[in-house]
Amino acid sequence: METTNKLSNPNPMPQVIDPTPTQQLMKPSAMQQANPGSQQVINPTPMQHEVTTKINPVPLHQLTRHDRSMITMSDDNIMMKQIHATHAPDGREFDVKPLFQLVEDILNRATPGVDPLISDAQTRIETSDDRTHQASFIALLEALSFTIDRIACQIAYKSLGGGDAHATTLSIFDLLTSYSWEAKLVLTLSAFAVTYGEFWLLAQISSSNQLAKSMAILKQVPIVLEYSGMLKPRFDALNNLIKAMVAITRCIIEFKELPPMYISQDVSALATALTHIPTAVYWTIRSVVACATQITTLTSMGHEYWISATNEAWELSTLAHKINSILDLLKKQLTLCHQYIDDKRSAEAFQTLLNLFESFHIDNMKILRALISPKDDVLPLLEGSTKRRVNIDVLRRKNVLLLISGLSISQDELSVLEQIYNESRVHGNRMEYQYEVVWIPVVDRSVVWTDAMQNRFETLQATMPWYSVYTPTQIDRAVIRFIKEVWHFRNKPILVVLDPQGKVVSPNAIHMMWIWGSTAFPFTSLREEALWREETWKLELLVDGIDPTILNWIKEGKYIYLYGGTDMEWIRKFTTTARAVASTARIPLEMVYVGKSKKREQVRKCTTAITLEKLSYCWPDLAMVWFFWIRLESMMFSKIQLGSTVDVDPMLREIKKLLSYDKEGGWAVLSKGSFVFVNGHSSTVLPTFTQYNAWKDDVPPKGFDIACMDFHNKLHGESQPCCRFEFPSEFGRIPENIKCPECLRIMEKYITFGCCHDENAISAHY
Repeated sequence: METTNKLSNPNPMPQVIDPTPTQQLMKPSAMQQANPGSQQVINPTPMQHEVTTKINPVPLHQLTRHDRSMITMSDDNIMMKQIHATHAPDGREFDVKPLFQLVEDILNRATPGVDPLISDAQTRIETSDDRTHQASFIALLEALSFTIDRIACQIAYKSLGGGDAHATTLSIFDLLTSYSWEAKLVLTLSAFAVTYGEFWLLAQISSSNQLAKSMAILKQVPIVLEYSGMLKPRFDALNNLIKAMVAITRCIIEFKELPPMYISQDVSALATALTHIPTAVYWTIRSVVACATQITTLTSMGHEYWISATNEAWELSTLAHKINSILDLLKKQLTLCHQYIDDKRSAEAFQTLLNLFESFHIDNMKILRALISPKDDVLPLLEGSTKRRVNIDVLRRKNVLLLISGLSISQDELSVLEQIYNESRVHGNRMEYQYEVVWIPVVDRSVVWTDAMQNRFETLQATMPWYSVYTPTQIDRAVIRFIKEVWHFRNKPILVVLDPQGKVVSPNAIHMMWIWGSTAFPFTSLREEALWREETWKLELLVDGIDPTILNWIKEGKYIYLYGGTDMEWIRKFTTTARAVASTARIPLEMVYVGKSKKREQVRKCTTAITLEKLSYCWPDLAMVWFFWIRLESMMFSKIQLGSTVDVDPMLREIKKLLSYDKEGGWAVLSKGSFVFVNGHSSTVLPTFTQYNAWKDDVPPKGFDIACMDFHNKLHGESQPCCRFEFPSEFGRIPENIKCPECLRIMEKYITFGCCHDENAISAHY
C-alpha cells in the first residue's frame, strides 16, 4: 500500500535520496544556511526511488531548458552580480596545473569517440606521468578530495532532483567561495571527471574484467552501448562540449601563469581578460552541470526515456557555442598578453646586451653566449669543415669575425670571402692571422619559416668553411634588434669584429675585407685608417687582387684604359677611336671592359659582343666584374665610416665620381702605369679622343697623359654631368647627407624604387 500511495501521489522533488552521510562531514554551504528546510526530505527506500524514477522521471529538457533563456537573455548583469557575490577568496592558493593535467588526461582518455566502443571496448593502460606520484601532489589531492567529493554530490543531487541549472551552478559557487576563479573551475572539472571517467572506464574494460562487467550492468552501461548508434549525436555534442570546457580551462590557467614582473593587471589585454574570466568560469561550470546531467540520466533512467529525449544534443551544442565564443575572445587577449610580455622581455634582454658590451671582460665568452646561445644551448655552433656541432668554447679568447647576413647573401660574396678565409688559414701558424669567422643568419621572425627557407639555409651552411650557428631560430629577438639598431644591419652582409675580450673593434669590417683581404687583420678601425694612409689614387687600388694581367701591364708602364657601361654603340665608338688615337700617338695601349655595377645580364651580353668583335680585353668571369664594383663601393663606405668627406679627401672624391658615372651611362679611367690621369664620364671621354687634333700638338712637350688630362679637364669644366648615388635600403649605415664630388654642394635626396632584373636582387622571401 505504501508503494501504491507513492505512485498515486508522485512528488519527485522531496522524494530524492539525501546525501546526508556525506553532508554531515561538511559545513553547511551558504545556500544551505539560507534554506535550512531544503535538507528536511524523506529518505525513501532504494526500491521506492527506483519505481518513482522509472515511472515518472524528471524530464531532462526541464533540467537544462533554462539554459536557452539564460544564453539568450539580454542582460547578464544580474546573473554575474550573483556570481561575484559568492566570490570571496581567502588568499590561500594552490597550483592548479598538476590537478588540471590529471583531469585533462582522464577526460581525454574517457572521450575516444563512440564508434570504437561499439565494435570493441578495450582498455588503454599507459604509464601515468610522474607528477601524479609526487608526494606534494598526493598531499594536495588529500587536501582537496573532500571538496571534490562534495561538488560531485552536489551536482548529482541537483541533477536527479530536477533543479534549475543556474541554481545548481550557483550552489557550486557557494561551495567554492574561498577559491580563486581558476581553482573553482579545476575543482568542478575534477568532480565531473570522477563520474565521467568511471562511466567510460566501465565501458572500456567490462569485456575483460568481471568486476567491471558487473558494475557496468548495475550502471546500465551495456544498454547504453547497445543504443550508442542512436545516441551518437548526443555523445558527439557531449564530447565537443567537454573539449571546449577543457580548452577554456587551460586558457584561464595560462592567464594565471603570466609572469607578474612583466605584465600587470592594468595592461589593457589582461584587464579585458580578467573582466571576462568570471563569465567564462560561470558558463564552464554550468556546462559541467549539463554534462553531468547527461551521464546521470544515462545511468539512472531507462532507455525508453533517453531515446525519446530529442533536445539534449541541441542544448549541449548551444553551450559549446557559448564556451567557444568566450574562448575565442580570451585567446585573442592571451595572444596580446604574450606579445606584450615578449616585448618587455626583449627590451630587458636588449638592455642587458647594451650593458654587456659596455663592460670589461677577461674573455669573449659572455658576449658570445649572449649573442649566439642565449638559451644556453650546449652545442650552438656547426663547425665548417667537419659539419659537427661544437661548443662555443672553441672561440674562447680568439679574434672573432661575426658574418651577419640574411639568406639572400650571394654566391659571389661567399666565394670571395671563402678565398680570403682560406688564404688566411695558410698563415695559421702566425699569431696575427689567428681569427675565426661565425655566420649569424638573421631572418624575419614575422615570416613563417618554410621548407624553401630551410633548404636555402642548409645549402648556404653546407658551403661555408667557417663556423655557423646551428639554426637561425636560436638567435633571440633581442639579439636581432641589437644587430639592426646598434650595428645597423639591414640586409647586406656585415662583418662585426670582436677582439679576444669580446670588445667590438670594428662595427663592419666587410669593407676592409673586400679591399685588402686578410692584410687588414686584426680588422680594427685603427688598422683601417693605417691602411688608407698607405694608399694613393692609382690603378692598383682599383684592380688589386682581381686580375694579375693588369698588374703586369702596370709594371710594363703601358697605357691602360678601364671602361664600362652597357651602351654597345658608345663602346664601339670609344674603343675604336681610342685605339686609333693610340696608334697615331704611338703609345702602347691596353683596354679592359669592367661592365657595370648592376644589370648583370646586359653586362654578359656586352662581354660576349666585345669578345666576338675583338674590341678589347674582357674579364671572363662575371664574378670579377662584381668584385671590382663591390670593392669600389666598399672604398666609399670605408671612407664614410671613418668620417672622410670629398672636400678634404681627393681620393674619396675620385671614388665617388666613378660610382656616379656608373649610374649615368658609360665612363673610362685612363692611366699610364699606376698613374690615373683621366677619370671621366662618357660625355667627355669620347669627345676627348674624337677631338685629338685639338690637343695633339701638346703631346710632345707635355706627354700624352698630361696633354690628354688637360684637354679632358677643359671639356669637363664646360659640361659637368649630373652626379647620382644609390644607397640600397639593405645598406646599414646610410649617410644623412652627401656632398657632390664635382661641385661639392650638398646633394638632393630622393627615395626611388628600381629593379634591374638581376638574379642577385633581394628576394622577397628572405
